[in-house]
Amino acid sequence: MTPVAELFDVIVLGAGAAGLMCALTAGQRGKRVLLLDHADEPGKKILISGGGRCNFTNLGCVPDRFLSANRHFVRSALSRYTQHDFIALVNRHQIAWHEKTLGQLFCDGSAREIVAMLVAECAAGNVDMRMGHRITGVADGFRVDTDHGAFTAPTLVLATGGLSIPKMGATGFAHDVARQFELRLTDIRPGLVPFTFQGEALDLMRKLSGVALPVLARIGKTRFREAMLFTHRGLSGPAVLQISSFWKPGVEITLDCLPDQDVLAALLGRKNSRPRAEFKTVLSELLPQRLAASLAPEAGPAMGNQTDRALAAMAERLKNWRLTPSGTEGYVKAEVTLGGIDTHDLSSQTMQANTVPGLFAIGEAVDVTGWLGGYNFQWAWSSGWCAGMAV
Repeated sequence: MTPVAELFDVIVLGAGAAGLMCALTAGQRGKRVLLLDHADEPGKKILISGGGRCNFTNLGCVPDRFLSANRHFVRSALSRYTQHDFIALVNRHQIAWHEKTLGQLFCDGSAREIVAMLVAECAAGNVDMRMGHRITGVADGFRVDTDHGAFTAPTLVLATGGLSIPKMGATGFAHDVARQFELRLTDIRPGLVPFTFQGEALDLMRKLSGVALPVLARIGKTRFREAMLFTHRGLSGPAVLQISSFWKPGVEITLDCLPDQDVLAALLGRKNSRPRAEFKTVLSELLPQRLAASLAPEAGPAMGNQTDRALAAMAERLKNWRLTPSGTEGYVKAEVTLGGIDTHDLSSQTMQANTVPGLFAIGEAVDVTGWLGGYNFQWAWSSGWCAGMAV
């Protein structure tokens, strides 16, 4: 005999950033909301974000800083619930915050303050939050079976995220349910993820593991100027994570290791003024010492012995260092999942499926991916709020 299911107005699957925002918004509108998650506490990915301080939004949240096959989809949600709306919520809870580089906002204290704020707002809306519930099935009419009983509602919100960071419990559950209800999916792959290399390039990376420097990373016309880090498997750091979202297998990336300098002029000037200086010494004035030492043997010992052509070749390498990654670190190290539920199948104002009334999808489960630096949290807040206002 099929067990009787508890009845709610709205069931939100996933107590992450988007799910919490949706649940609190709907609850405070008087809806009877059930928030389900298999984890033992809400907001687990929020807690580890920003080094534990949660880069909760970015002052520069504009639509062209988000990737989607349907590039105009984000405009409505981002304009209806903005970064300033979320900052106002943070301020109302008296959470101290500061701006770091490039408009990134972080808590002064702990990411736990953001989770506590969202949980408190859910409580204010009488949201029924049930953690540690493993979902075993979703049926038409939005009956949700779990290992702790069954629940039903005329409205179901998919907010379980994507595939990134599986050790935190990430799965493709939202994608599976979307397929079940015949929603389309775009190509799915890791985003904001370190690159890996093979062969001679990898040998160099290993020698330089731990070295960091500011670079300009480019693929075609897309470019990001931030820090880069050499690792024992390849390249990481903000500039690399950013450009990785635009990379596909076989595509070459270009690095400008000295984005502020006319490197050839600097080298020719030192050749004339300090002909006896070791090339390694001169390079170490421009670059981290270990990187300079690894490049210097290719160019001989002293500046006076360098031909202008050799110096031009070195300058070209430093300004346009071309590398082809062999791959990425995958979902284990990816901060986000690129792709997801096709936004052509969703309303940009409400996040409701066009062909399945009552079914909504928000956050990382959807084919919307922001830049590094608080953009993906803002998408979670904006899409969650829009769905919460519509359910």
